[in-house]
Amino acid sequence: MNSLSVDECKAEFLLAFSCKCRYFCPSCHAKRLAVWSLWLEDELLAPVPHRQFVFSLPKRLRPYFLRRRRLLGDLARIAAATTTAFIRATLAEPDLSVGIVLSIQTHGSLVNWQPHVHAVVTDGGFRPDGSFVPMPVHAPEVLTEAFRRGVLKLFVDRELFEPEVAESMLGWMHSGFSVDDSVWLDQDDTPSHLRLARYCARNPVSVERLEYRADADAGEGGEVTYTSDKAAGPTAGCHTFDPLEFIARVVAHIPDKGQVMQRYYGYYSNRSRGQRRKAAEARGASPVDVEVPIAETEDFSRREARRRWAELLQRIFEVDPLECPACGGRMRIMAFILRPRVIDRILRHLREKGKDPRAGPWVGPAKALTGAPP
Repeated sequence: MNSLSVDECKAEFLLAFSCKCRYFCPSCHAKRLAVWSLWLEDELLAPVPHRQFVFSLPKRLRPYFLRRRRLLGDLARIAAATTTAFIRATLAEPDLSVGIVLSIQTHGSLVNWQPHVHAVVTDGGFRPDGSFVPMPVHAPEVLTEAFRRGVLKLFVDRELFEPEVAESMLGWMHSGFSVDDSVWLDQDDTPSHLRLARYCARNPVSVERLEYRADADAGEGGEVTYTSDKAAGPTAGCHTFDPLEFIARVVAHIPDKGQVMQRYYGYYSNRSRGQRRKAAEARGASPVDVEVPIAETEDFSRREARRRWAELLQRIFEVDPLECPACGGRMRIMAFILRPRVIDRILRHLREKGKDPRAGPWVGPAKALTGAPP
């Protein structure tokens, strides 16, 4: 917990640390997305148009991915391979390098299990000489069919079902497979690129659409009400869940240890980026230029330290968290409170006094621990 103070009005505030829970806490996940989107803006995304591709699966196949999480990685590779092949074939240039930032999502609008893939893709490809070739008008149905056949082949190769089952699914009029490519972003629209990337990698739960009731009318254990982000369809509107059922839905989306949910292919892969960096070094082989790549390969903690947490929150919520809401002055960090027992006593004292720890002025930690009146 941070203790913040404002010199102008002498107000004091408490601010909680990040809980560091992977994919469970929406707030901490949003902070990681802010850092990630800054990296995309500064180091990865090329100044070319991009398009979003969303790859969806039929309901029949979704449970397989819940019990065999490694299939999610296979699904990502199939989506990337079919997209690259589709763009190369459309432009009739087999040597094009296509940049793909791919995010694996496992949740639907009601935190239900619904594995699918979001991909931010260069709307075209790069030739070996570095020039970019934009995509013309194309038919996404071709990509959908290629994706469908790739996934069904995967299930047959993994012996998840017999080849006859795959053949019968190929004959379905409504296969359940779909690829949507309706979102296109101009090369100069950097904010939209970053918003789209954060959307593709968003947390399964939205706190703004979540409500918990613990009163007697809600029954033993209370109830959770979650509002769908869909305006129409069977999942639209508000839905009520038992708290344990809702928690079970949430934890199903926590990735296995070591599982990578954001992946990079083609022009944006680590190998391709490394080759371009080495080529740039070779073109300017001087002692001064050799020192330049150090900034590009510095560890993540240094980059994170350079971008203050306040900057990240301001980028997410469009407010300055170091601006005092009482007087508009600049707040400064007074102390870091790390002992859980001390934090509990401070918060308990504030609750007894009817104080909100996020809004000053409030009684300082020293007085709170002694029980002295404010």
